Amino acid sequence: MPSCPFCTRDNPAAAIVCGACGRDIAVPPSLLAERDDLIRKRDHVRDELLRTRAELERLLRKPARRSP
Repeated sequence: MPSCPFCTRDNPAAAIVCGACGRDIAVPPSLLAERDDLIRKRDHVRDELLRTRAELERLLRKPARRSP
């Protein structure tokens, strides 16, 4: 039986909220999955931003062509 880190009362193993003080003592698996999904999306956007910046810098360094 895990004890609450706030009030030290014992709670059932599957408890999400402390029965004595009402504070959250566990993070539901659905929130962990959502967090992991958001981290993957953030990393994808960050990678895309880095690629876009690199392409923009390449285009800005390239001399402009003038038509005759």
